[in-house]
Amino acid sequence: MRVELDQVRHWRHELGHCLHTTAGVLIAQRGMDPVVVLGAAWGFHYPGDVRREEYYLPGFADSLFSGLAPYHGIRSRWHTPADAAQGWQEVRAELIAGRAVAVAADNYHLPFRPAYRDVHTNHLLVVHGFDDERAEVLVADPVPPAFQGTIPLDALTAARDSGNPARHDRDMFFTANPIGNRWLQVDFPSSPPEFDPAFVHRVIAGNLRGLTAPDDPRTSGLAGLDDFLTGAWKRLPDTAEVVDEVFIVAGPVLAVTGLHASFLELSGRRFGDSRLLELSRLVDAVAHHWSALRIAVATARSDRAGAVAGLRRRSTRLVAAQEHALEAMADYLSGVSPTVPEPPISTASRC
Repeated sequence: MRVELDQVRHWRHELGHCLHTTAGVLIAQRGMDPVVVLGAAWGFHYPGDVRREEYYLPGFADSLFSGLAPYHGIRSRWHTPADAAQGWQEVRAELIAGRAVAVAADNYHLPFRPAYRDVHTNHLLVVHGFDDERAEVLVADPVPPAFQGTIPLDALTAARDSGNPARHDRDMFFTANPIGNRWLQVDFPSSPPEFDPAFVHRVIAGNLRGLTAPDDPRTSGLAGLDDFLTGAWKRLPDTAEVVDEVFIVAGPVLAVTGLHASFLELSGRRFGDSRLLELSRLVDAVAHHWSALRIAVATARSDRAGAVAGLRRRSTRLVAAQEHALEAMADYLSGVSPTVPEPPISTASRC
């Protein structure tokens, strides 16, 4: 038997990870724009549930898509089969039913990944077909170097059944966490919301409320973000694990921030609203700080105490940039044009 699902195309945002890339492929197959769906949400939520998975989304282990696409009502849940054979039969049944599947895998066993036979690490990709006679599967993985085509079923099975062990000091961040043949069941709503100015207004209002008045300011919103970063730098000199924690948490936050900037830009161009373009620029500046912060903490392992001052400066600039973006969003909702801040000139703010 052979199955190959239609409308499976590469999609990728340059600041996204395999979670957002895989979600975008599945969303696009359903005829929706991934930038609209994935870029609508913007916030911060970290209840301390860090997991060594490249497809990690803080606070949404049970339903990743609830966190990725809260304005579109998409839901997901992990399936953890008893073994590799059961795992493949479950994925195969989904494909026969016409549903592409997101599966967890270890890059070490995937022939098209640069880490093949070198580095173990958690990864996520789309399976969209199979050929029983050839013992092959069709996969789509837009993460660079980007691949869409067939691989041996045995290779996918090894990747999905991997214990994902740490073999050497190059197995960083997303290893030592068994893959477990997991796959995602994703449920899409029958009628997604229309992408129009009213939707954009509702999104900005919802995000602003979540960031400035969260249900739990200890773990969420701007207050939770500030507490997380401040606490991390206090612990960093004495706790090596802080490097991994901040790096892993920063990844999805960076992706969400970059996607929201793209959402605002798309909205501004689609509806001819220059105010949204300015909001996009402000959110993009926040993404810049997240990117720099993530790189800085990843390279702090050898001298954690010495890195604290620079990380604190970067955090201060990040939080200030986010505060300004939120103020501009509040002005937008009130009908006031966003203001453009003067560039900082104080040497104390340089990193």
